[in-house]
Amino acid sequence: MSDNNKNNTNQINIELTEDTGQGAYANLAVITHSTSEFILDFVRIMPGLPKAKVQSRIILTPEHAKRLMAALQDNIVKYESVNGTIKVNNRGNNPPIPMNFGGPTAQA
Repeated sequence: MSDNNKNNTNQINIELTEDTGQGAYANLAVITHSTSEFILDFVRIMPGLPKAKVQSRIILTPEHAKRLMAALQDNIVKYESVNGTIKVNNRGNNPPIPMNFGGPTAQA
C-alpha cells in the first residue's frame, strides 16, 4: 500500500450542515453524569423569562468527557496567551441560578 493510501485511511471526513453550522447560543451548561455517561445540556436563559430552553444535549462517555475537558483547557490557555486572562464574574451577591431540574444536582 502506498503512503497516500495509508494517510487516507486515517482521515475522517467531517460534514457540517448549514443548520448545524449556524450554531445555537447558550449561556449556561448543566452537567450531570452516571457511571457510564456525562450529559451536557446547553441552555439559553433570557432575563425576565421564567423558563429556559435546552438548546442542545450532548451525551459523552467518561473518557470522551475527560478528552473534552483537556481540549477546552488547552484552547483556553491558547486563547488567553493571545487575548489576556478571561475574567469570570461570580455574580457578586446575586442568588445562584437553581440547578435542580428534577434530577441530581448539576455542576457547570
